[in-house]
Amino acid sequence: MKLIIPYIMKRILITNDDGFDSPALLALIKVLKPIAQIITVAPTLEKSACGHSLTLTKPLRFVELEPNFYKLDDGTPTDCIFLALHKLYPKDAQPDLVISGINIGANMGEDITYSGTASGAMEAVLQGVPAIAISQDFSDDMHEKENFLYELATQTIKTIVEKIFEGRFPLEPRKFLNINIPATTPESSKGFKITKTGSRIYTNDADAHINPRGQEYFWIGLVNHEWRKTEGEMTDVEAVKSGYVSITPIHLDMTSHNDIEELKRWI
Repeated sequence: MKLIIPYIMKRILITNDDGFDSPALLALIKVLKPIAQIITVAPTLEKSACGHSLTLTKPLRFVELEPNFYKLDDGTPTDCIFLALHKLYPKDAQPDLVISGINIGANMGEDITYSGTASGAMEAVLQGVPAIAISQDFSDDMHEKENFLYELATQTIKTIVEKIFEGRFPLEPRKFLNINIPATTPESSKGFKITKTGSRIYTNDADAHINPRGQEYFWIGLVNHEWRKTEGEMTDVEAVKSGYVSITPIHLDMTSHNDIEELKRWI
């Protein structure tokens, strides 16, 4: 399966981890269609917290819902990006940018290691394509607004994409932008902050239950919302909670470089 893609416009590949019918995904597609050639490949089902998982034990299938819009039955965001880059795009016409989102809920701090949204962007940069992960933070009252239109998130991503296409992607290879949108309106937003990742205080929240056959099962609960205070650059958490759009550069080298010499001495 190969697509014939016009070379007139820039090309963007979009995925998410909330599923192909997410209103946030549809809002993202709508705002970017006027400025780029869009192909969307999204999971059939919600894949929140699936991490950077690749499906190796069963076959996967593209299901075309409309031109240039596919759900991957039943894949992860990583599967979506991996297969789209290798099976939908010609080798000489790879996308100029991958965007993963708009995620319903923030992806900050170490949560990005769980995040399917961040992992979609991670897979893209592993494959040599610049990428952005974008997520929308929520307050309790915002969850009750059925007409929430992701205005600040869509305005932000349009601004960032236009800046990239007018110049260049601001990071080196194997690095991506992780953007988190505060729970506020465009009018109330304080602008952009370049941030580092925060540090969450994690707890083990799992509820035990008994099914009708008398077997015990567990339901993993929500993570703790407490964060550690850190020195230096403002964290993504601090920025978002203060009303700023947080933009964090993420790189895939997980080596603790500061500890190499000490570890040499220790061994």
